[in-house]
Amino acid sequence: MVQNLGTGRRKSAVARVFLRPGNGKITVNGREAESYFTTQSARTMIKQPLLATETMDKFDVLVTTMGGGSTGQAAAVRLGIARALCEFNIELRGKLKSLGLLTRDPRAHERKKYGQKGARKRFQFSKR
Repeated sequence: MVQNLGTGRRKSAVARVFLRPGNGKITVNGREAESYFTTQSARTMIKQPLLATETMDKFDVLVTTMGGGSTGQAAAVRLGIARALCEFNIELRGKLKSLGLLTRDPRAHERKKYGQKGARKRFQFSKR
């Protein structure tokens, strides 16, 4: 069976994406994408690379994802699908890159600092 693999990451979420020839069914962790991602924004996010390259009805997408929250996972799936599409056909790379779908979002959780309340928050300063 011919399949293309793409790995996507966002915050602490990781998604492994398998593109297989099919009719546009998206499965995430054994469930349909519509039931796995409850928000409409997450659903639209994961379909962006397929809609941009007009390959929505050509592939079945099988995703295993873990870590992070639903938004982070959706963004990781989006990056994974875009990378798998590039592996399938390198000519799609220009279109995906111009839309910013091949860029890994570097923003992540900043660690809490010692002697402070959080990463940026401080305890209240008292002059006297």
